Parts: sequence; C-alpha cells; structure tokens
Amino acid sequence: MSAESSPSTANALTQAEQAPRVPFALKRDAFGVWVLHLSDGTVHEQVVVVRAFPVSHPDAGFSVLNRQGHELVWVDDVQVVAAPEREALLQAVAEREFMPEIERLDKVSGFIAPCTWSVQTNRGPTQLWLKGEEDIRRMSSQTWLVADGHGVQYLIRDLSRLDRHSRKLLDRFF
Repeated sequence: MSAESSPSTANALTQAEQAPRVPFALKRDAFGVWVLHLSDGTVHEQVVVVRAFPVSHPDAGFSVLNRQGHELVWVDDVQVVAAPEREALLQAVAEREFMPEIERLDKVSGFIAPCTWSVQTNRGPTQLWLKGEEDIRRMSSQTWLVADGHGVQYLIRDLSRLDRHSRKLLDRFF
C-alpha cells in the first residue's frame, strides 16, 4: 500500500479540506482599533465593518472598509466564516450601528406631527420626537423605519408582532 493511498493520509486530507479557510483575520490593536490582516500578509489599520442590508438581510452582506472607504473584504454570509472572525465581524458592526427596535408604543402626544412618542425598544424605554410623517418610512408591508428629530433611526421589524394598542396608534398616522 503506498503512502498516498494510506487511510491516515486520506483522513488527514479530508480533515484539512473540511477545516474552514480563513482569508482574513480581524483583531483589535493595543488601542482598541480594528485591524485587518489579509492572508497575503497585508495589514490594514483602522478598518470599519458595515452591513450592506441591515434591515432586510442582517446576516448577509458584510464589507470591511479601509480609512478611505474602499472595500477590502466582502462577506456574503457571516455564517460561513470561521467562529473567531464571525464574532469579530459582528462585534465590529454592532459597535458602529445603533438602530433600536421599537417593541411597543405606549403613547403619543398627538396625531399630527410634530409629536412625541413614548416607546419601548429592545434597548429600553425612550421618547422620540417625530418631526413629520415623512420620517416614517415603510421598508416593506411589515417593516418600518422611524427617524426621530435627533437623527436616530428606530426599526419596527415586524408590524404584526406589535400589540393591538401599538398598531392602533400607528394606524392613526396613515
């Protein structure tokens, strides 16, 4: 039996083929800044990770950008990336993004904008100031994006999951 066809060699090749290849490594430097190490040995400092479709496909389409905004790495699906890089990508994008999800509307100060909404979000209770009805955008039949007067974007991911009282308040704006 030759060395090429031995069971131990075949087993080693199978394990090597099954191990996820890592074309990049995303790590923090001593100052907490994200640094990208590519497989060819190139190092890019002060990189930024962004989602291409944060509302419609939050787990697909990640881009790692350099300081000038040029794309260095594109990740179609975060689930196919090895665990350390996946965790780093998700952490880097979470630090950059801030889009609370509205889970319940408690009350509104009026049904004509400008008005103040008291809401419960996935990050806790808050009040948002709605300047105009144009600040409520339908992304789909069930997904809405609400921009408050301070520039914060609030997401209603699934309108059907809101309670009856919340939906009734929202209906008054459309």
